[in-house]
Amino acid sequence: MKIAFLVPGPITAISGGYGYDRRLVAGLRALGHDVTVQELAGRHPLPDDAARESARAALAQVPVDAHIVIDGLGLPAFEPLLDALERRGATGLIHHPTALEHGNPGPVRDALRAAEQAIFPRLGRLVATSNLTARRLAPEFGADPARIGVVEPGTDPAPRSAGSGGPGCAILAIGTLIPRKGHDVLLRALGTLPDLDWTLTIAGGARDKVHADGLVALAEELGITRRVTFAGEVADMAPLWARADLFALATHWEGYGMAAAEALARGIPVAITAGGAIAEVVPTTAGVISPPGDVVSLGKAMRRAIFDTDLRAEMAEAAWEAGQRLPRWEDRASAFVTEIEKAASR
Repeated sequence: MKIAFLVPGPITAISGGYGYDRRLVAGLRALGHDVTVQELAGRHPLPDDAARESARAALAQVPVDAHIVIDGLGLPAFEPLLDALERRGATGLIHHPTALEHGNPGPVRDALRAAEQAIFPRLGRLVATSNLTARRLAPEFGADPARIGVVEPGTDPAPRSAGSGGPGCAILAIGTLIPRKGHDVLLRALGTLPDLDWTLTIAGGARDKVHADGLVALAEELGITRRVTFAGEVADMAPLWARADLFALATHWEGYGMAAAEALARGIPVAITAGGAIAEVVPTTAGVISPPGDVVSLGKAMRRAIFDTDLRAEMAEAAWEAGQRLPRWEDRASAFVTEIEKAASR
């Protein structure tokens, strides 16, 4: 089939959502489908005039026999085009509703929620990347439950992490430096553990420079600067994965939790907060889980994981076993095609 994939550019951006998009496009093409990627210009998800014009131009270029798939980050820009989207039976790919992005001012959240409440019910299909996200689309955004499907991200077969070899605990966090990822919560939690031997590497781009600069200042304020490395965007994560003893993410909300799934696939125990669907990805035996935003709880939980090497070894074994049961990328594109066909059959 012909598929037009519309996504805010560039699709090469490093994030879990864009990684999903790239793997999906590659998988669809490998199955023989004709996939065209159109990158949307302008500001997203709260669209400016350039974004709306780019959406209009992109939609006009889609052949009449092509199935339309729009990444949820770009959907608000299509609000003036709902009649056309409805006629075409467009599919929305929802990593998580943009209205749920932590840290946005109230007026921004309200505008995004209003846009998504208008858009979601008019689409031919909504494909969420987790069951938790899917469960919220009907009651909170008015979507038709019969038009909602789920295609979780996949994982690749990966070698088991050897770890750092000690004597301390090498902690790896992955996530763009934005408020939702909760890196400030993680830093404060680790700041309560000055007596333990640990280091932290945070891999993620500084999409929000003010917030990113604030994280660097926070590490200095907490007196942990020498223990913390802000690695920025890392193209090849393999070396960092290989030497990690513990994966940590104090997220406020995750549509799925791809980085945590990658950790499990490598047998790395995790220390997370239960923000969104990530807590459904990670079994309790594979790590420690605390409430979102709770510095004290996370600090106490991480103390056990860092100090007790025997416990960490047990969690690593549970992580490895759980990781081998996760979906693989090789069948994700087929599952997505099934969802598109449901939209086309309406």
